[in-house]
Amino acid sequence: MAGLSAAVAAAEAGARVAVLERAPREERGGQSRWTEAYLRMKSHTEVTDDFETMLAENGSSPYIDPDLAAQVAREPEHRSGHARGIGLLDPNVIGTFADEAGPTIAWLKGLGVRFDFLPTQFLTRSQPRLLPVGGGAALVEALAGRAETLGVAFHYETTAERLVQDEDGRVTGVVARTESGLRRFLGPVALAAGGFEGNGEMLTRYLGPRSVYLRPVCKGANYNRGEGIRMALEIGAAASGDFGSYHAEPVDPRSGIAEPSVFIFPYGILVNKEGVRFCDEAPGTVDAWYERVTRRIYEQPEGIAWVILDARHMRIPNYRLGIRTDKPPVVGQSVAELARAIGLRPEALEATVGAYNAACVPGEWKPLELDGLATRGLHPGKSNWATPIVEPPFHSYPIVSSNVFTFGGVKVDSRARVLDSADRPIPGLYAAGEVVGMYWGNYTGATSVLKGLVFGRLAGTDAARRRPNA
Repeated sequence: MAGLSAAVAAAEAGARVAVLERAPREERGGQSRWTEAYLRMKSHTEVTDDFETMLAENGSSPYIDPDLAAQVAREPEHRSGHARGIGLLDPNVIGTFADEAGPTIAWLKGLGVRFDFLPTQFLTRSQPRLLPVGGGAALVEALAGRAETLGVAFHYETTAERLVQDEDGRVTGVVARTESGLRRFLGPVALAAGGFEGNGEMLTRYLGPRSVYLRPVCKGANYNRGEGIRMALEIGAAASGDFGSYHAEPVDPRSGIAEPSVFIFPYGILVNKEGVRFCDEAPGTVDAWYERVTRRIYEQPEGIAWVILDARHMRIPNYRLGIRTDKPPVVGQSVAELARAIGLRPEALEATVGAYNAACVPGEWKPLELDGLATRGLHPGKSNWATPIVEPPFHSYPIVSSNVFTFGGVKVDSRARVLDSADRPIPGLYAAGEVVGMYWGNYTGATSVLKGLVFGRLAGTDAARRRPNA
């Protein structure tokens, strides 16, 4: 999304543009090709009401008071100043992101992309999600088609290796490896090569040895190996974002499809390899809390858990929307039978289910809204949809944490220019998409594709304006 947006915007502004794409043509578009591309917008022209506040809170390091960060983002007068601090995002960047989302959607609609508020995989949600009809693949093909019409040169199976600078430090090009050897491409550079979820060495270095339990969310992740971030840091770019974290999504490890997510867990209990519960499965709406619950799954032995459900979950309207895996549930007519089928000790799972059932209290079950039906006297407790697991057949899905994208990247200003450690733009260098570090600890849902689109367009427009002899 980021690279194609930059390419089209620059070409529309009159620049000659080359796109270097590691993948073959049929898989072009990075991870964006495989996503449904949720956009955190309440209309075609406006972001959600909590957009800037959530970005400010999730764009702050633990050393920054999140309430202060949110206050800064909400107050327009702060946008004219420059916020400094360890990991605090510039309010100008957050404000520009919010302001340019609507115009970017209008730009894409002009390219033939259609948007609508389509059904999502979230049975409960706190904020609306706008989607492109046809998902990320539709966005990729619309942008790539427009780029080709404008004469953009695509170089497939080509990997950038290092940036080229002149004696004044201006980035003047990039050296890339092609099938025939090294080649130099000259001009301003927009880095849009994703994070480092496809690089085992960087994952181990930044996320630690437990990263072996992480699964890429889709095949596009294998092409994201961190070169964009590495090249920028090598010439003095400022780091930004949480290098020790990533966007977590719960997926079925048995499946080989892209994004085989399992979002049905709030209606049951989660147990680890010992058959023991370890978290509140339903602290709030699933769209707002699934990442934090998935991180708890990642912490368990071998990074795996199982959701245990009884037949009641199949009476939730459209419950299948919350189960995207192509693999069937494991089924048992008793808790003990289910335990044996998923490889857990029957007595351990029976004890866990028995303790949970005893802590459930009478009340009205409202599966499509927060019902406050919570356990009593259980640790950890369950805050919503806590009903006894008693009705056969019993179902289970294994769940592991996927690595949708990594959080660490480089720092940019509101024109997508990469900044150095003194917050000065590095001439000739831009970044967009997951190369830009914008999250700490928790992801602001439905902003990643939008971030690539918005900052890619900003990068391409500014690079074309500032190119030599423009």
